[in-house]
Amino acid sequence: MVEEVKQTDEQLVQDTGRSQFSDLWKKEDYWAIWLGGILLLIGLIVFLPQGTSDINKQILEANTVLETEAAKAPFKTVAWYQAVDTKAKLKASNSSIGKKLKVLTSQPGKWTVNPFEALILGEDRSAVKNAKATKKFNDINHECQIALQLALQAQTAAGAVDFQNMSLNKSAEDAIDNWRRTSANASKAKKNTKIKAYNLLPSLFLLMGILALFFGVGLKVMGGAFWKFIPGFCFVFAIAVVAYMASNNQTMKQYGIGYAAWAILFGLIISNTIGTPKWVMSAVQTEYYIKTGLVLLGAEILFGKILSIGIPGIFVAWIVTPIVLLTTFWFGQKVLKIPSKTLNMTISADMSVCGVSAAIATAAACRAKKEELTLAVGLSLVFTSIMMIVMPAVIKATGMPFILGGAWMGGTIDATGAVAAAGAFLSEKALYVAATIKMIQNVLIGIIAFFVALYWVAKVDREKGKKLSYMEIWHRFPKFVLGFITASILFSLLYEYLGKDMAYVVIDHGVIRGLTKNFRGWFFCLAFVSIGLATDFRQLKGYFKGGKPLILYICGQSLNLALTLLMAYIMFYLVFTDITDKI
Repeated sequence: MVEEVKQTDEQLVQDTGRSQFSDLWKKEDYWAIWLGGILLLIGLIVFLPQGTSDINKQILEANTVLETEAAKAPFKTVAWYQAVDTKAKLKASNSSIGKKLKVLTSQPGKWTVNPFEALILGEDRSAVKNAKATKKFNDINHECQIALQLALQAQTAAGAVDFQNMSLNKSAEDAIDNWRRTSANASKAKKNTKIKAYNLLPSLFLLMGILALFFGVGLKVMGGAFWKFIPGFCFVFAIAVVAYMASNNQTMKQYGIGYAAWAILFGLIISNTIGTPKWVMSAVQTEYYIKTGLVLLGAEILFGKILSIGIPGIFVAWIVTPIVLLTTFWFGQKVLKIPSKTLNMTISADMSVCGVSAAIATAAACRAKKEELTLAVGLSLVFTSIMMIVMPAVIKATGMPFILGGAWMGGTIDATGAVAAAGAFLSEKALYVAATIKMIQNVLIGIIAFFVALYWVAKVDREKGKKLSYMEIWHRFPKFVLGFITASILFSLLYEYLGKDMAYVVIDHGVIRGLTKNFRGWFFCLAFVSIGLATDFRQLKGYFKGGKPLILYICGQSLNLALTLLMAYIMFYLVFTDITDKI
């Protein structure tokens, strides 16, 4: 009898081992890792060879100017910024193959009145748009040239006394900052003068076919029906295209209503009116799409960039965020008494960490319902749109230093894209600080997911008297996070190996901006469409009882805004002022 039990245990261990091994091609999380890894590998193969000796020579020449100018003045001079601009133009994505990939992964274009111009723009209309844009550029460029002359004059005046007069130095620095702002506006306006006639339909159809095959093969291996997936995917992709079209309307862009909100909205309209067709449901794969996108996001989390802000940024992102998360969750349970702990945790993580990405990882760790994830994401998108417009206005109106304002926005606005847009509205320094702190905060996605899984296994779902199961923690832990972390580590090491400048050319503006970031945008958009198509308002109605989710989000975000601002001020303006001066 003992021998039989022993054999049974051994067989169970073997079966468990085989099951764990087969998970590598049978589970969605692992397929997200493989698919994301394939795209990152393709990006490296395509763009690493673009780091030629000629580009390296131009980098060295620009760096010589930077060193010379840095030794000349106690502030960043006009020539210093011009050398920076020279390096900024060196991009692997500008190569011939980079331009072809850009066309392949292109979103619908901008439009004002006629939405079809987002897909097809004729020669006549492109000429009209260019003429209008050229007039606008000439006006802005004239302002830029005047600002440049004033900056040079102020710099010369400061240099005449060997930069010993603090007042003249400050005047020069302010004049140069003003020139940089007008220069950025002129650069943006100049891009609009080069609008060429286009027809995006062929590239969109090709992209749809590639992505259908890309995700369809994985679904087939996981046991899904490939030929049922294909027509459904075409439907989901078409809605994603329409969502991008809506977000690229000039008015919508002005108000910050992005593709994510439109994708969910269009999906919701279909699912709650005519109903999502059954033949589409096989392609409604929210987590499959977004997990693959999150693996790609890992390559954008570079530790070298995190360290560029240093300890102040780490305090703002890694100290405040857990405090807000835990406090908000406690508030939801003890004060608001939200019935669903999983809803409470998903909203708390969504609001405190980094929006949708954190919500997906946390929902997987605590096994939240799809309706709960949809509710959390919806709240996040609404408040992100509001905050990205209101916060820069508040910062300007109160005269808050832009570095402080950038840190504040980076730690509180949920979406990375919205953070960058809000930061750019203020200044280059604000954009740099905001984007870097958001990047530091994004690192917490995997850490939060692990501890949520641990807490749910140890406390929430653990039966009384039953031992803690470490294997259950492993089963609950979202495996795609391993891909996210691995991509972050590998690309951080590669970035350091190549050096900051060459990595900017072939990694930042090659692998990432030239390929994976574009694909990530499409994957996220497909996921948001899927969220809408899979959501029934009748199922969500119960969660809104008493308005508790909304109250939770508002109270948590209010705490987040207050603590982040306080921590940012202490770190950047009281404790580590030397780091602030170097930004």
